[in-house]
Amino acid sequence: MTNILVVERDTAVAEAMMGHLRRHGYTARSVGTGAHTLRAYGDADLVLLSLELPDIDGLEVCRSLRRAGTIPLIAVAEHDNELERVLALKAGADDCVVRTWGFREIGARIEAVLRRSRPRTDIPEWISLSPLHIDVRTREVRVHNRIVDVTSKEFELLYTLAANPEMVVSRKELMAKVWGSNWASTSRTIDTHVSSLRGKLGSSGWILTVRGVGYRMGHARRLPEVSAG
Repeated sequence: MTNILVVERDTAVAEAMMGHLRRHGYTARSVGTGAHTLRAYGDADLVLLSLELPDIDGLEVCRSLRRAGTIPLIAVAEHDNELERVLALKAGADDCVVRTWGFREIGARIEAVLRRSRPRTDIPEWISLSPLHIDVRTREVRVHNRIVDVTSKEFELLYTLAANPEMVVSRKELMAKVWGSNWASTSRTIDTHVSSLRGKLGSSGWILTVRGVGYRMGHARRLPEVSAG
């Protein structure tokens, strides 16, 4: 199981975050100081680090963790302040979230950072979610062994979701991976492509909407195979 180290000076906030994480299948423990973080992070798979610590500046802790290795690191800012987020990213954080954001978004960002931290070899070249089959080498999509005619962007969108079918992919991450764009101005593009893919795949059940976060793969109700004869 994925082990997350929560770094938070407020015990009640730390307990609430750990409760959310555990309900979503993670193991979690917490520390309350920067010094303790630098001693305890070694067995963690990801560090969720508050920038407001009682002993060491949070940005300096970010720098120290990044100098020490490549552990996935998400900074938690007190306020929705662009400068604070930029400084955290420059200090080595993989992402920066705001404490007031809901756990669904924070959880989606945790999944996204963990997904990016895995080696590229973890991403398959052939995905089978029978009766849906995706071949990244030929960029071919089949349902019930029938070729589905998809556009380049539709293929990238489908492949991004299907490569990790158990995970939710945020709208922002989809925009960055598939379109290389800022989701805030063009996110309706995702809706259009998702709608088109659902129609071409023959069921809305293949791509599920996770309200307020993004999308994940589903599974259409099995249809009877059509005999070639």
